[in-house]
Amino acid sequence: MSNDTTLVLGATGKTGRRIIPRLRLHGIPVRVASRSSRTRFDWSDPDGWDAALRGISVAYVVAPRVPGPVHEFVARAEAAGVRRLVLLSGRGADTWGDSTFGLDMRSAEEAVRGSALEWTILRPSNFAQNFDEDVFHAPLVAGELALPADAVPEPFIDVDDVADAATAVLTEAGRHAGRAYELTGPRALTFGEAVELISRASGRSLAYRRISPAEYAAALVEEGLSEEDAHHVAEMFVLMERGLIAATTDDLATLLGRAPRTFEEYVARTAAAGAWRE
Repeated sequence: MSNDTTLVLGATGKTGRRIIPRLRLHGIPVRVASRSSRTRFDWSDPDGWDAALRGISVAYVVAPRVPGPVHEFVARAEAAGVRRLVLLSGRGADTWGDSTFGLDMRSAEEAVRGSALEWTILRPSNFAQNFDEDVFHAPLVAGELALPADAVPEPFIDVDDVADAATAVLTEAGRHAGRAYELTGPRALTFGEAVELISRASGRSLAYRRISPAEYAAALVEEGLSEEDAHHVAEMFVLMERGLIAATTDDLATLLGRAPRTFEEYVARTAAAGAWRE
């Protein structure tokens, strides 16, 4: 097993903080990097990148929210002697067409694919944990989730499955070179169905209501998001309503040799932890 150091960017994020202990259990030395880590990494401050990359053989990359910086990062990684890159992107990124959503992820994919390094891209669906760790959580605790999504389902994936997949790729040199894995849960659910399952497991009366993308963006701004970030999130739902990324895949089973966790498993585990209590 390799003793080379793996750099994990976004170390405090949903995937990064789960990947780090998994790599350590594999005996892999890890360099933890984020804006608040001992090894500081900020996409807006390239002066700190070289220190983060020094002595690294493999890097796990979560793209910044703006297009462009990953191109320079990849060039610096090559110069520093990094051998492999694993990029977290988004489900079906090459099918998004003229959507303004995900320009950051598509730019990052372009940078990684154009490099001389061994690369792998992970493209997960929306995380199940968005319902308890992100923007959907507070509305659910308040009793109602209102989103610009109707009958088109989403194959929510448990972020622990994403972390397992990333760990497999990071620790298996050569096996996943030049691959893009489309990672989904085992079945697709509408947001209304997802909220109903959360309602049943939590024992609370929770409602789902469909609103327009414009209404949703305005609500996000009221909650404190910038107009740019609010528009970006709303555009994700516009893209999802096209139905291009609603199907499930077998890629996670191919990677891990097992089926993905179900949404019901996630809901039962998370409700037991009290995530949706008033």
